[in-house]
Amino acid sequence: MTEALVPGGVTLAQLERLWRGGAPARLDPACRAGVESAAARVAGAAAAGTATYGVNTGFGKLAHMKIAAADTAALQRNLILSHCCGVGEPMPPAVVRLMMALKLLSLGRGASGVRWAVIAALEGALAHGITPVIPAQGSVGASGDLAPLAHMTAALLGVGEVTVGGRVRPAAQALADAGLAPLTLGPKEGLALINGTQFCTAYALAGLFGGWRAACASLVTAALSTDAVMGSTAPLHPEVHALRGHAGQIEVAAVMRGLLEGSAIRESHRDGDARVQDPYCIRCQPQVTGAAMDVLRMAARTLEIEANAATDNPLVLSDGIVSGGNFHAEPVGFAADMIAMALAEIGSIAQRRVALMVDPALSFDLPAFLTPEPGLNSGLMIAEVTTAALMAENKHAAHPTVIDSTPTSANQEDHVSMAAHGARRLMPMVANLEVILGVEAICAAQGIGFRAPLETSAPLARAVAHLRTRVAPLGADRYLAPDLAAAAAMVADGGLVGAAGVAMPAL
Repeated sequence: MTEALVPGGVTLAQLERLWRGGAPARLDPACRAGVESAAARVAGAAAAGTATYGVNTGFGKLAHMKIAAADTAALQRNLILSHCCGVGEPMPPAVVRLMMALKLLSLGRGASGVRWAVIAALEGALAHGITPVIPAQGSVGASGDLAPLAHMTAALLGVGEVTVGGRVRPAAQALADAGLAPLTLGPKEGLALINGTQFCTAYALAGLFGGWRAACASLVTAALSTDAVMGSTAPLHPEVHALRGHAGQIEVAAVMRGLLEGSAIRESHRDGDARVQDPYCIRCQPQVTGAAMDVLRMAARTLEIEANAATDNPLVLSDGIVSGGNFHAEPVGFAADMIAMALAEIGSIAQRRVALMVDPALSFDLPAFLTPEPGLNSGLMIAEVTTAALMAENKHAAHPTVIDSTPTSANQEDHVSMAAHGARRLMPMVANLEVILGVEAICAAQGIGFRAPLETSAPLARAVAHLRTRVAPLGADRYLAPDLAAAAAMVADGGLVGAAGVAMPAL
């Protein structure tokens, strides 16, 4: 089903559907009048011959060079071809399609000066499943995501490669087979298509959506771990969290109370437990993951605004065509850095819970490395080491990128956001986090099994049962890599959270 987009009014939920589902996107026709009005003004500027940046001038440091009217079409095509300088692995197709939808939204604000034919070309490619093959490296997140957006635009011109039905094909052939004519660019249109933050915003949104799902899964795995080590639920008391007042903390505590309610394991040690307090990784889950969720929400608000923004240059305003700097991706860079730190911290505290469960000195009488026969078997020893490796990778990746500006383009673009690779790192970080949480689920389910005949709560029992559909209890040592992959997939697809059946905080 095609997703109808209202420029300036698209929600995070719509954007997530586009990313996860891959449905085509189409602009609300109500925006067409504004788009065509701006295009007419650009055409008028081109005809008048007055120097207007991006219409009849060179670009960047070459802006002082006037371009003859007869050469303006060649100017735009040359711009696209010269800027196709991306390198590295191709972007994931789902992120490419989200990026194309974001570009539609930006153009649909009616400030870019493109003809409706440009929008129709993007919509047509999306409708026919034509996805440009775009190298993922090469943007610094200022003057727009120039190289990746140039590769996107080149495909509309019939240049480069696309994927259709999972096959890589020449763009020109794919367009022809779909009955689509290659786009011919008018004044400013090439610049409008490659100026903007849609590449980094698409990647940041993908990291946000995957990260939020993982954050919710961490509440289930944390509750499982709490029961596995016979941790206390007293720190989840609602008044504790109300006294601090942070929304994420309050919500996380409430969810965990719901997950643990009715656990016979918990009731068995409510009285007479010699342990006064649990380690922080058990006791402070609301404070840590709640704070991370608050940070993710702040980033989400930034990205929602950016997704609806006009971010090219120059812009067609009510009183003229004005050069500005909306292409500078500083807001996206800050948002990506916030998401990265949140992902690293959720994984960091989860990894400490894994370490707690495999350590007999800390796990409240669970066998070493959660194996029935320690010594003969190593159990989950190296699964824990893997989580430590992934936690370290995420910590290193979480270093802020937005502070690492470097001048480009002969010092014309002398401060850049570095938002592109700040956003690109997020999906691998999410994948690492999913493995950490999957291992935590495996360890916790194993620990809960050792508490028999005592039983955990109904929600957690459902989560364990879901895990057991693909990951059997660990007896003698076995080849564990498929188990880790299966558990991570249950985090990624939302199955673990869904099985628990407890409502989660909303992004």
